[in-house]
Amino acid sequence: MSATVTKIEGWRWEMQSPGTALTRTRVEHFEPRADEAVVRVVGCGVCHTDLGYLYDGVRTRKAPPLALGHEIAGEVVAVGERYPELLGKAVIVPAVTPCGECEDCHEGRAAVCKRQIMPGNDVQGGFASHVVVPARGLCVVDAPGALEGRTLGKSGCTLAELSVIADAVSTPYQAICRSGLGEGDLALVIGLGGVGGYAVQIAKALGAHVIGFDLDPARFAALTEHGLDLGVDVHAGEQAAVEAARRFAKEHGLSGSGWRIFECSGSKGGQALAWRLLGPAGWLSVVGFTMDKLEVRLSNLMAFDATAAGNWGCVPELYPEALALVLEGRVAVKPFVQTFPMDEVCEVLAGVHEHRIHKRPVLIPGDKR
Repeated sequence: MSATVTKIEGWRWEMQSPGTALTRTRVEHFEPRADEAVVRVVGCGVCHTDLGYLYDGVRTRKAPPLALGHEIAGEVVAVGERYPELLGKAVIVPAVTPCGECEDCHEGRAAVCKRQIMPGNDVQGGFASHVVVPARGLCVVDAPGALEGRTLGKSGCTLAELSVIADAVSTPYQAICRSGLGEGDLALVIGLGGVGGYAVQIAKALGAHVIGFDLDPARFAALTEHGLDLGVDVHAGEQAAVEAARRFAKEHGLSGSGWRIFECSGSKGGQALAWRLLGPAGWLSVVGFTMDKLEVRLSNLMAFDATAAGNWGCVPELYPEALALVLEGRVAVKPFVQTFPMDEVCEVLAGVHEHRIHKRPVLIPGDKR
């Protein structure tokens, strides 16, 4: 393998149009431009964003046919002339890579870079044998055995399983960093699925007290040994959930101000609860996405001197920190992922959509060309 490789054959599982089964398509060559890399996919996670594109009418920026998948880990097998040092490296591909050159990037607004690249949205994604992605920002996994399928560090995970860092771990990590959450603070996480579950773990790793809110009490047991201090079943309603949070804060000698709230459910009900929980000097981070609309009283922000913030992905600069939390064993990935052959991608997507698969699936290609 070298920077002069110009022809790498492979395949993709492409969405021809929303709502239809993916089809496997042969690709004659994957070739990088000067600032790109070809990554042999070792594993690709399945995110609810993929389901939104396939089932819910959310439009991709690149029109189909399009391979979905933006949680990608793999091996750099070809590079453009600007990045020879990446050849042969094990990497995690950022779910979103800003250009690094525009005004927004230079002014610290990289998350809204108009030239950002998201696999499975702007370009072909990771439900494939290979992907062509920006070389800038690739997160090198410098751990022995990464490309031999060995478990890495204290994570108990292979490189394939670490693919979920590209969104499910890194996205809440950025949201939590932006909130200023620290030792002894109170974190409230709404929705304890893939992203929310990792938000719980990250908040605990940073020394916070953590309350989780969900419709599925089974998720509480799984997270209790990974940082969840209290699980609140929201079936009892918003007021009961708010009162449970207040009781916890009082019982643990915590302030009623400055709560950090992370809405990870991507549901109208979750967003409504998040708004109810927002109080004095609070911080609300909207991490999940829904097409539903919600009516709120914006004056609460003024009255409480509170902050409501969005969070789009994670800038590549934070990926090494998120990866370190996993490799050090401070955030557990292994118990919350399940691997499948990539040839089963259609069945897996349907299984997640129909709530028959409860862990985050990681698709693994069957060949190693």
